[in-house]
Amino acid sequence: MATEESPILVAAAKSPEIPLPLRARKAHWSLNLIGIGAVLALCYYGQWVLSVMMISILLAFILAPIVDFLMFFHLPRALASGIAVLLLIGAFAGTIYYSSNQALIFVQDLPKYSAKIREDLMRYRKKAETFEVLTPEHERGVVSVRPATDWGELLTRGFGSVGQAIFAASFIPFLVYFMLSWQQHVRTATVMLFPLKNRNTAYITLGLISSMIRSFMVGNLVMGLVIGSISTAVFWALHLPFFYFVGFMSGFLSLIPYTGVILSLAPPIMVSLGHLESGDIAAVVVTVLGLHVIAMNVLYPKLLGQRLQLNPLAATMSLLLWAWLWGAVGLLLAIPITAAAKIVFDHVDSLKPYGAWLGE
Repeated sequence: MATEESPILVAAAKSPEIPLPLRARKAHWSLNLIGIGAVLALCYYGQWVLSVMMISILLAFILAPIVDFLMFFHLPRALASGIAVLLLIGAFAGTIYYSSNQALIFVQDLPKYSAKIREDLMRYRKKAETFEVLTPEHERGVVSVRPATDWGELLTRGFGSVGQAIFAASFIPFLVYFMLSWQQHVRTATVMLFPLKNRNTAYITLGLISSMIRSFMVGNLVMGLVIGSISTAVFWALHLPFFYFVGFMSGFLSLIPYTGVILSLAPPIMVSLGHLESGDIAAVVVTVLGLHVIAMNVLYPKLLGQRLQLNPLAATMSLLLWAWLWGAVGLLLAIPITAAAKIVFDHVDSLKPYGAWLGE
């Protein structure tokens, strides 16, 4: 018995210009490009919502061991989650209070150096923010000056203003609490969203992502403590003021991708102005740069390399992409987001080539 063929397939088969498989591949790539564009647009325009959710997820993974420890003493999960969130808020508030006090003490303790420090900072700032552009007027003694790139605006992209940032941050404690208290429900419900044949793969993928994020956070904490301890010891030997505070601040700032090496230099150099000789300041710079190189090339691969499994090109491109999308927040979240995407790609047959491209 003859079967009817689809008019579209018949027309495609009779078309001498482009074979049907080739046109199918072109349609496939077109849909992929449309999908990638839609995802990037969603990330760009939903930046503060998505970034707050991602930060909350990372904090929930940090606090999860505390919740498990409290539940060992037969506390309800809701109560244990509340205590963990309160401990996080207390630690954050204490850090801000201690940091502000140290900054105030530093300003009050250096009155005779304040004028020199302000003069040096203003000179460096003017050099960094402006540069000369030669124009025809330059021949007549007139120099046009154009502001350099506003890096502050780029790095603060995502929250717009201080008020909006505070409003966005106010959601984080509640999101973290509900992620902790409803952890099992969220994971089970997420797996149930997939068809029955894919639920086992989804369960394994979520477990691998959870393990990766936990390792990422613990690894960064360990590296920050190691670098901070060594920096503190060196700064103490150089008689750097506030070495116990500046050392750990520099150590943890050094872990920020791309800009960490610059940010980690700022606190010790600021404190050393007017107190240390040029040779000691050079020793501070060499120490910070050396520890950053060791952290990124020795500690980072040892502690996180096996979990992340991202090649350097993919990691660098992810930093560029997420910094463009979310600014400074994107720099902090780029690596875990990309590593999580690679885990998903590795467990979806149609996406495995992308996972292989991201991998080592």
